Amino acid sequence: MAERWGLPKPKQKFNGVISEGRTGPGGPRVALLQPRTYMNESGDSAGPARGSLKVPLDRVVVVHDEIDLPFGEIQTRIGGGLAGHNGLKSLKRGFGDAEFWRVRVGVGRPDSTDPEIVSRHVLGRFSEPKAEVEGLVADAAEETERLVERIASEA
Repeated sequence: MAERWGLPKPKQKFNGVISEGRTGPGGPRVALLQPRTYMNESGDSAGPARGSLKVPLDRVVVVHDEIDLPFGEIQTRIGGGLAGHNGLKSLKRGFGDAEFWRVRVGVGRPDSTDPEIVSRHVLGRFSEPKAEVEGLVADAAEETERLVERIASEA
């Protein structure tokens, strides 16, 4: 997203790296934060960043993996359940609520419910061809951009 929008080099802050700017000339102001915490502690970075920047919760967009969606499927929604996603649980704690926007990026579910196998699936490398993974990343970026523009136009 930072490349797409031409944002400046990120700075270390909020236990992560953050870049702020506009999505383009005259576009909405954005701040992109990549927590440098473990996923399960991402709220420890995102919560303080949101508070410091005074971003209303309904203007926060979180892009995350989603094993309950097939690989390649992308959905957006505001709020909803956390489906056992420890990163989302941490964000809810950090923000004080779960009513933030989500770009859910389908990575598929392994053929097992064994927590170790599921964990390896989510934290390991993709088994899909590199071109498909790159396509998924590009599609997720486009969907995120559309959502940011929609949220900005409704403000």
